[in-house]
Amino acid sequence: MEISSVGMDNSAVTAFLLTDATTWWQEINDSPLWQDRIFLILAALYGVVAIVALIQLVRIQLRVPEYGWTTQKVFHFLNFLVNGARAVVFVFRRDAQNLEPLILRHILLDMPSLAFFTTYALLVLFWAEIYYQARAVSTDGLRPTFFTVNAVVYVIQIVLWLILWWNPVHVLAILSKMFFASVSLFAALGFLIYGGRLFLMLQRFPVESKGRRKKLQEVGYVTTICFSCFLIRCIMMCFNAFDQAADLDVLDHPVLNFIYYMLVEILPSSLVLFILRKLPPKRGITQYHPIR
Repeated sequence: MEISSVGMDNSAVTAFLLTDATTWWQEINDSPLWQDRIFLILAALYGVVAIVALIQLVRIQLRVPEYGWTTQKVFHFLNFLVNGARAVVFVFRRDAQNLEPLILRHILLDMPSLAFFTTYALLVLFWAEIYYQARAVSTDGLRPTFFTVNAVVYVIQIVLWLILWWNPVHVLAILSKMFFASVSLFAALGFLIYGGRLFLMLQRFPVESKGRRKKLQEVGYVTTICFSCFLIRCIMMCFNAFDQAADLDVLDHPVLNFIYYMLVEILPSSLVLFILRKLPPKRGITQYHPIR
C-alpha cells in the first residue's frame, strides 16, 4: 500500500507540473504584451546578426578591395539582407498579421526563408566546387545548376502564391508549406553530401598541419549546424502544415515562433558567421580563396 501511495503521489506531482507548464505556456501565448515582447526580442536578435554580417562584409572589402563580389562577400551580404528583413518583419509583426489580401502576409513571412535557402545553398555550391576541383573534375556545370535550382524553387513558390491568391483554400496553404519542407530537406541533403564529402577528403589529405585541422573542424562544424537547422525546419514545416497547434503564421504562438526561429535561423547564422569569421589574406601574401 505504501509503494502504491508513493506512485500515486509521483503521478499527481507530474500531472500538476505538466498542467502548470501548460497554463504558463497558454498565458504567454494569449498575452498581447508577451507576444509583442517576444517578437521584439526576435527582431533585436535578427538585427544583431544582420549588423555582424554587414561588419564582416565591410572588413573583407577593406582587406581585399581589389576583388569583386567573391563568394565570401555575397554570402555575408545575403546574410545581412535575410536577417535585416526578418528584423523589420518582427518589428511590425502585429501589423503584418493584418495585411490584406492574405497572400501579402504569406509573401512577407516566407520570402526571407527562401532567401535563407539561397544564402546557404551558396555555401554548398562553394564546397562542391572545392571537392570537384580537388578531384580534377570539371565544375563548369555547378554554377548554372545552382542558378537553375534557385530559379525553379522561386518560380514554383511564386506560382503557389498566385494560385493561393486566386483561390485561397486551406489545401493550397498546406501544399505551399510542404513544398518548402521539401526544399529544406533538399538543402539538408546538400550539406550532408557535399559537406560530408569535403570532410572525408580533408581527412585523407596526407599533409598534417594546423591549417588542415582547422579547416577540417570548420567544415565539420558548419556541415553539422546547417544540416541540423534545415532538417529541423523540414520537420517543423510538416507539423506547421497539418497541426493548428504548430502554426507559425499567427500572433498567438509567440513561444513556438521564438523556439523555431532561434533553432533554424538565428543560432545557425550566428554560429556559421563566427566559424567563418577569418578574413582573407592580403593580396601578395598568398592566393585568395573565398570563405576561409
